[in-house]
Amino acid sequence: MSGNETDSRIFLIADTHFGDENIRLYEERPFPDTDTMDRELIRRWNSVVDDHDLVYHLGDFCSGGQERCRELLSQLKGQKILVMGNHDQYLTPQQWRDLGFEECYDLPVILKNFFILSHEPLYVCRSMPYANLFGHVHSNPTYRSVSSRSACVSVERIDYTPILLETLRNQILEEE
Repeated sequence: MSGNETDSRIFLIADTHFGDENIRLYEERPFPDTDTMDRELIRRWNSVVDDHDLVYHLGDFCSGGQERCRELLSQLKGQKILVMGNHDQYLTPQQWRDLGFEECYDLPVILKNFFILSHEPLYVCRSMPYANLFGHVHSNPTYRSVSSRSACVSVERIDYTPILLETLRNQILEEE
């Protein structure tokens, strides 16, 4: 990564599903069409993320082909890392890097020796020394937005805007 990592902030987001009309309808996203949804997701992303910030995207980034994904990535601020979701499997990690992600993982990532970043929720309990940050479940009420050991960063839970890791950390601590 370029830049001074100590100066960068860390953000998380999942399930943007850029260009996906089915998810827009299924999740009843508050946008009249996918073009409007995509523009608003980009606007909200860039309203909080600076070029030197780091953004972990926890899967299900984009529909619409490789060139569309490249175009979208070029419009989004920050250094972007993808933890692949079930809808990202049509490309390899190297192909995602070639499109503009700084890094791409097809397995969960451990961040700061405490946060397990995954697309799908993982089992963690209060006695484990980890917290799981995940997406995949969108607005499904079966999963809490924040618990003492987990937080969902699907866009529907975070106002369609990347959320700071520090904010999530504080929300998790409040649940303990």
